[in-house]
Amino acid sequence: MGYAKTNLRDVEDSAAQRGLSEMQEARFPRADLGAEQTGMNYLIVKPGKREAFAHRHRTAEEIYLVLGGSGRVKLDDELVELAPLDVVRVSPGVARGFEASAEGLEVLIFGPRVESDGELVTDLWAGA
Repeated sequence: MGYAKTNLRDVEDSAAQRGLSEMQEARFPRADLGAEQTGMNYLIVKPGKREAFAHRHRTAEEIYLVLGGSGRVKLDDELVELAPLDVVRVSPGVARGFEASAEGLEVLIFGPRVESDGELVTDLWAGA
């Protein structure tokens, strides 16, 4: 078949699966859609919380679309304010992590599917 369809509400919440429900929801529909080259994540950061961990990619560029709420994204040492329909492109090598305002933050993330390209960053918010 030349296409696939799913609803993001029907995609398993990876954050809940890893015990991170207090901070966020994270739904990766790639497998549900059978996508071979494109990655996607539907991220909800709970009100007043930060994403459970920051990360960077060695080769993958990502694009972040704010669907709702507001907050900030920390990109290496820079804090960028976010509002609905803001779009942010992040280059490979740049560490990134999200923080929600009191209303929460809802983000759709797009990028290429590159196996084993991500790296966790544990100290991104230190001193922020």
